[in-house]
Amino acid sequence: MQIHVVKSGDSIYSIANQYSVTMDEIIRANELDAPNNLVIGQALVIPIDGQYYFVQSGDSFYSIAQKFGTTAQELANVNNIPLQNSLPVGVRLYIPPQPKTEAAFNGYAESYGEEVSPELEEYVQVHAPSLTYLGPFSYQINNDGTLKPPPLNNYFNIAKQNNVAMMLVVTNIKGGSFDKDLGRKVVTDTNFQNKLLDNIIQVAKSKNFTDVHFDFEFLPQENRNDYNNFLRKAKKRLSDEGFQMSTALAPKKSAEQKGAWYTAHDYKTHGEVADFVVLMTYEWGYSGGPPLPVSPIGPVREVVNYALSVMPANKIFLGQNLYGYDWTLPYKKGGDPAEAISPQKAIQRARKYNVEIQFDKEAQAPFYKYTDEQGNKHEVWFEDARSIQAKFDLVKELGLKGISYWKLGLNFPQNWELLESQFNVNKQV
Repeated sequence: MQIHVVKSGDSIYSIANQYSVTMDEIIRANELDAPNNLVIGQALVIPIDGQYYFVQSGDSFYSIAQKFGTTAQELANVNNIPLQNSLPVGVRLYIPPQPKTEAAFNGYAESYGEEVSPELEEYVQVHAPSLTYLGPFSYQINNDGTLKPPPLNNYFNIAKQNNVAMMLVVTNIKGGSFDKDLGRKVVTDTNFQNKLLDNIIQVAKSKNFTDVHFDFEFLPQENRNDYNNFLRKAKKRLSDEGFQMSTALAPKKSAEQKGAWYTAHDYKTHGEVADFVVLMTYEWGYSGGPPLPVSPIGPVREVVNYALSVMPANKIFLGQNLYGYDWTLPYKKGGDPAEAISPQKAIQRARKYNVEIQFDKEAQAPFYKYTDEQGNKHEVWFEDARSIQAKFDLVKELGLKGISYWKLGLNFPQNWELLESQFNVNKQV
């Protein structure tokens, strides 16, 4: 699979010729709604087996081979060029595909209201072949220790058809937000814990869930050990009943990291107790904060490196957002939140306002600025093929379990095309 960044003068016709594919193949892979009006800076995936590389000044077979994880001799043989020949600038070389990596993929599916929307259900149906786990978000804890389920619609049939394991996501959400008092009650009240775990096991058995996933956020710092002890207790009971147990972890860079989101999450204990964890490596740029990349590669790597210092790689899901944000400028703390948008919507908006998409190489994230019809200035950060490839490379480099998507339903076709071309999805759980 090739990633092509649109430059001035490009057309869908010229790009197709450049890579020896049809225009229809590019349009389909990228779900282009305006193929004759591409945006400069837009990242396209080109559906080819392997990729092409255009020789630059100073390149040699050896330097190019090192860049793509192959050998100089193989490159020379595949391209039918003697190894001792110099390479003229601009020559197109074919780079054979590398073997696929086996990895697991989880997708959270959040619904609003009493039913799963037809659009979300269709999205899950289409992408279920690329998932190991599906986590309807979320089962909420009632005051009596029972569970309030999310809408489930046809999820279990979709999962069965595609050999996807169902994840029972339990949160301390109350009244629409994470509630620290409810979380404290869960981890400190023994009688309440027993009732809750009884109900979780009953639901998991009756619905045929595979994994029970605890996403407890904003717990008070003083309840860190209480949470650890609760997880040990839950793990014992769930394992005895044949269920896996996993947790979601705030994106910490060290054990000492301060802040309401972080302090009660003990990476070392979660790594020891849980079957796997999801690192919530996103929301550096968030709806209530200033304009920033949502999941910049540097901080993401720092979180993963800390996790690897206290738990094995094969227990770690890298959290990945499938969205971006549009901020109205100037940013004012406590002002109107940024608008969440899909990567496809971000591209459409750049086209509407006739602005070029930029790319922050340090953050490995695309962005742009525009002015709307009312004269308001905006800044947009989102995900594209390049940014998701950086995360895929990180997973492969460090041997992580896989990627967990927050959240399904937002249109990002390039993600799924790249995933399919590079990974064998682990369906054995």
